[in-house]
Amino acid sequence: MLEQKQKENPFEGKVRVRVCGLLIENNKVLLLKHDNIGPGGHLWSPPGGGVEFGESLEEMLKKEFKEETNLKIEVGEYLFINEFISNKYHAIELFYQVHRISGEIKLGNDPELSPEDQILTELRFFSPEELEKLPADTIHNAFDAAGARDKIAELRGLITFKH
Repeated sequence: MLEQKQKENPFEGKVRVRVCGLLIENNKVLLLKHDNIGPGGHLWSPPGGGVEFGESLEEMLKKEFKEETNLKIEVGEYLFINEFISNKYHAIELFYQVHRISGEIKLGNDPELSPEDQILTELRFFSPEELEKLPADTIHNAFDAAGARDKIAELRGLITFKH
């Protein structure tokens, strides 16, 4: 019997710097569902991605939004840093407020992953009431750091979450 080889996760075992954007329209925040991430089996998180050598944070965030949501955005105010540390992951995430310039919302993909390994499965806006109903293990940790989840855009400074 042949053993099935475990797929290598490109995000494990290294420090990853990410840039994330909070798009809030009509008091609702835009989130992406990432399958097979986190203890809840999936994770709702703001659009964003890993910073690449030679590209500015603003360039990266605009590129990631276009790839993941089909939206052209303007990068607004810098908000906070979220540091997430677990036994597999260490992410330093810089959060910005963003504003839609144009485009119709449409689920895209993560170019860091092959077509058969895509983890982005859904894209939608959440109201404050819907955010509060999400189990804590299925939403980005920064939402709970804000107290009320719809207050995430009010966070400032450094947030560290060790899991």
